Amino acid sequence: MTDSLGAEREAPATAPSGVFARHPRLLLGLALSLAFVLLGVGAVFAGMSSATSPPVAAPTASPTPTPTIDPRAVPETLPAASRLRTCSVVGVAADPRLDTFSGYVVNALTGEALFERGGTIPQRTGSVLKVVTAAAALNALGANGQLTTQVLDGSIPGVIVLKGGGDPTLATTPNTFYDGAPQIADLAGAAMSAYQAAHPGVPITQLILDSTMWNPDDRWDSSWLRKEQADGYQAEVTALMVDGGRADPTSSVSYRTGDPVGEAGAAFAAAAGLTGITITEGPSQGGAVLAQVQSQPISTLVSQMLLSSDNILGENLARVTSVALGFDGSSASLALAIPQALANYGLDVSNVAIRDGSGLSDLNAVSPQFITALMMKIRTGEYGLGVIFGALPVAGESGTLASRFTGANEIARGSVIAKTGWLDAAYTLAGIVNASDGTPLAFAFYSIRDGISSDAKQAQDSLATALFICGDNLSNN
Repeated sequence: MTDSLGAEREAPATAPSGVFARHPRLLLGLALSLAFVLLGVGAVFAGMSSATSPPVAAPTASPTPTPTIDPRAVPETLPAASRLRTCSVVGVAADPRLDTFSGYVVNALTGEALFERGGTIPQRTGSVLKVVTAAAALNALGANGQLTTQVLDGSIPGVIVLKGGGDPTLATTPNTFYDGAPQIADLAGAAMSAYQAAHPGVPITQLILDSTMWNPDDRWDSSWLRKEQADGYQAEVTALMVDGGRADPTSSVSYRTGDPVGEAGAAFAAAAGLTGITITEGPSQGGAVLAQVQSQPISTLVSQMLLSSDNILGENLARVTSVALGFDGSSASLALAIPQALANYGLDVSNVAIRDGSGLSDLNAVSPQFITALMMKIRTGEYGLGVIFGALPVAGESGTLASRFTGANEIARGSVIAKTGWLDAAYTLAGIVNASDGTPLAFAFYSIRDGISSDAKQAQDSLATALFICGDNLSNN
């Protein structure tokens, strides 16, 4: 027994792998127990650590600023989509008779630009500039304003002064080109009666001619061609003159005198019956007004200027506008005075260059776009500009357009209301087309080339007729 017991006790131990092989559940149990113990120990140490060590703050990074993004501008109202237009005038606008062409056309109701070819570039205007002068004069002088010619009593008895007020229409005959103009005979008769009442028995021995409303020597722009005077289109610009300086007071085109002030004095002396007197030029030395006559209202002068494209009215109205605005009436002052008046209509005059009042100078520079903007206001009569609209020539009916728009262009007669322009190097046309679909279009066309042919007029008529046909369906392509 002993041997058997001893044998049992001393028998070699069985290898663990053998036990686990025979008892796999034992291996699983031990593994789970070990895992439990380890987890428990970890928890104890974790508790000890938290109980004995102060918390350590995690390092804090510097905050990154959030970029500020400006909000995108959003219009209060979105522009209406422009409809597709299909009526093209490209072929007509390519007519070689138009030479170097620029143009601008807008719907006069909405202001939407429908057609444009170099239309934002300031260029010479020809007599289209008279529309600009008319607008400036109406602003500075008013539609009811008048130009006054006076006779003043001299500083001593026997002397009187004939003082010009810028009116070139003062007439030597009732049969004058300027219908309804004041008569120098009326002025002379009234002045003589007043003088004799003031100085009974004292004869008049001296007549002073005062044309100093602006510098009397500033009467011809260096950029004008002198042949315009001999050809009968332009007079020297003086504050005292009669009949617009014409040799023939009844005719629009007539040789213009080289001494407008002297001829006015001679006409007055003849009408007053003064002979053997001394006639001199200079500023007035007297005071009391013996007599005066006034021009027709500015609105009438504007109409006469635009219908016949009268250059001297354009020049004198521009000079008097300068004086009314506080300038000196000089030709140089027009560059400031005329834009100043136009700005009062809410127009952008930053690119407007004015050299004269008639458009005779090649140095005027106004864009077709500016002219169309002015024409829109003229059409609606804003600021009293309806005076100009009523005075513009009408195709086939009046003024410088009376004989135009013939042949195929006859369909636009009565529907094109516009100012014409002509220089040796330009033909221009600008105004309103009342199109066949009822849409009013404001437009300006310039054709420019040295020695340009008069055929450009017919080409411009054809283009205006094309606008009449297209109306609001006019395409820029």
